[in-house]
Amino acid sequence: MENNEIINMSEFAKLDLRIGKIVNAERIAGSKKLIKLDVDVGDEMILLVAGIAEDYIPEDLIGKLVPILVNLKPAKLMGVESRGMILAVDVKGKPILLHPDKEVPAGSRIR
Repeated sequence: MENNEIINMSEFAKLDLRIGKIVNAERIAGSKKLIKLDVDVGDEMILLVAGIAEDYIPEDLIGKLVPILVNLKPAKLMGVESRGMILAVDVKGKPILLHPDKEVPAGSRIR
């Protein structure tokens, strides 16, 4: 189901969207879907949990540049506190990661 709610620029401006560089990735024990990611977002390292383990091998993610929503309210998943969200395309229920088409520094703002 799509959400077609219209937002204004001030609402969009509240989102802290940045390019993050995945520094470490590992499966979460006891979960088929979750991977724990350590991500460099420029001025800090954040830990986040992503439901991509059925489609991505953790070791292959290290060094990848991906869009991150940094200022998402923390949530605990399988005992791990996630402090952000990796953005991906949903194709028939499967995540497809997005990447910049050129090398950019970790922490680069998305606008």
